[in-house]
Amino acid sequence: MPRPSVEAERRAQILAATCKAIARTGIAAFRVADVAKEAGLSPGIVHYYFDTKQELIRAAFEHNFLHSLERRAAIFESGLEPVEKLRALVEAYLPQGDETVEAWHVWAELWVTALHDAELRDLNDRAYGEWRRIVASIVRECQAAGRMGDEDPVDVANMLVGLLDGLALQVLVGSHAMTLRRMRATCRAFIDGLVASS
Repeated sequence: MPRPSVEAERRAQILAATCKAIARTGIAAFRVADVAKEAGLSPGIVHYYFDTKQELIRAAFEHNFLHSLERRAAIFESGLEPVEKLRALVEAYLPQGDETVEAWHVWAELWVTALHDAELRDLNDRAYGEWRRIVASIVRECQAAGRMGDEDPVDVANMLVGLLDGLALQVLVGSHAMTLRRMRATCRAFIDGLVASS
């Protein structure tokens, strides 16, 4: 049996390959063979780590979320002024760059699949709970610094998260009315409005 560190690395390799495959083909056309090919492994090795296709898909969605947080950890932990931290977080989540666009595609597949899968609905709830908690904590920092009014931080977080999700989907499907540039400007205007109202 491989050492724990080797097992963890191989598992991460498989999950990263799974996210790439989901982003490229969607869940409907997803095959374990595609993951194996992407990872440069045999299908048997993929099945050694994940018994079923559903287990692999669920683990990949979880991996996508955790990896997304890891990539933004420097922003969360930065010494930036709170409003600038919120702006940096929004900028980091815009659907630009291969890695972030891939992650958005995986999120979109999670939403569609979770409509018919109770376990994925639970994962979505947990992921959004954590995401909402992070954004609300930055809003509280803004309020403590006197940069935002006394709106409920969770309400503000819900509005900002909803704005990001809704606009990102339009950008991802190539809307002529909602470009990446317009999404950025809209999100910035939302934050500026919160700051101006303080």
